[in-house]
Amino acid sequence: MLLLNRAITATWIKIVTVVFFSSRAGIALASMVNAPKTHRTFCKKCGKHQPHKVTQYKKGKDSLYAQGKRHYDRKQSGYGGQTKPIFRKTAKTTKKIVLRLECVEPNCRSKRMLAVKRCKHFELGGEKKRKGQVIQF
Repeated sequence: MLLLNRAITATWIKIVTVVFFSSRAGIALASMVNAPKTHRTFCKKCGKHQPHKVTQYKKGKDSLYAQGKRHYDRKQSGYGGQTKPIFRKTAKTTKKIVLRLECVEPNCRSKRMLAVKRCKHFELGGEKKRKGQVIQF
């Protein structure tokens, strides 16, 4: 009974150790993300899984004719310097990555966004890491 109990405890310790190290490794690898250029996922318009073309979402150019921009430009014009406070206390060092998925079906071409967690470096369609390969310089 005592021997069996020790064996179970030893096995449990091994399992806990493996989980602990794998979770630590997951945290360490979150700084670099490499996403494939194609992603097979559900398309709402087609109603089934389809291959999607993946691109990184970028913010569009601000319109000069938006109401807030017109007010700001009017207030800034003339003498008097900067009229509104410029925010400088940024809290985050990274931005959330957003992927733009476009269905490759010729009749569909529907687009949707997919948010990814924060990461320092993001790469789209980069070279995959191979296990046990020699690094060449």
